[in-house]
Amino acid sequence: MKKRFKNIFLTGLAVIIPIGLTLYILFFIIDVMDGLLKIVPDRYEPDALLGFHIPGLGIIFTVLLIFITGLITKSYLGNVVVRKGEGLFARIPIVRSLYLAIKQIFNSLFVGKSRSFRKVVLVEYPRKGLHSIGFVTGSAEETFPQLSYENNNNIGVFIPLALTPYTGAFVIVRENEVVETDMTVEEAFTLIISAGIVPPRSRASGAERTAEGD
Repeated sequence: MKKRFKNIFLTGLAVIIPIGLTLYILFFIIDVMDGLLKIVPDRYEPDALLGFHIPGLGIIFTVLLIFITGLITKSYLGNVVVRKGEGLFARIPIVRSLYLAIKQIFNSLFVGKSRSFRKVVLVEYPRKGLHSIGFVTGSAEETFPQLSYENNNNIGVFIPLALTPYTGAFVIVRENEVVETDMTVEEAFTLIISAGIVPPRSRASGAERTAEGD
């Protein structure tokens, strides 16, 4: 009886915790986005105009703002304004480095203007015998020509930390020393964020089919 009660409790816990955490994160994002409406003058805020609060309006406002910004930037005048703004950032030492780094990472991940973060590999790190998941960021030949060896191309690899993939290590390794995988970037991030608990969907489906066959 005690064992059955424990199993039922753990089953319920396995259902409640993912749902609860998902809702918590969702509501947190909604609150943050709604906070962006504070830039609107008080008398023009949706709450003041409607007389009541509608959760999620901040998300709609943010999406519209991003879309309008992209639309304006596509025009000749908007492009000129953006270039002027980038030129202004380029004159400020610390801001310049931060802005360029963020822009290059964003372009690599979302805009698709380069092949960075498009290949998932395994690297022997932090020591021989241990393999870490990494993302190829590009060739290191031009940046570090002193590391060039005959018939050995050096590549840069970003190795994110489990649970906090936005932090990690950047290493330069020989291309023939990494193991290429058929994982997508999304599958690798899911595996890293879950600390290996959640396998890639395709492999999980294959494992389930194998278990059913047995």
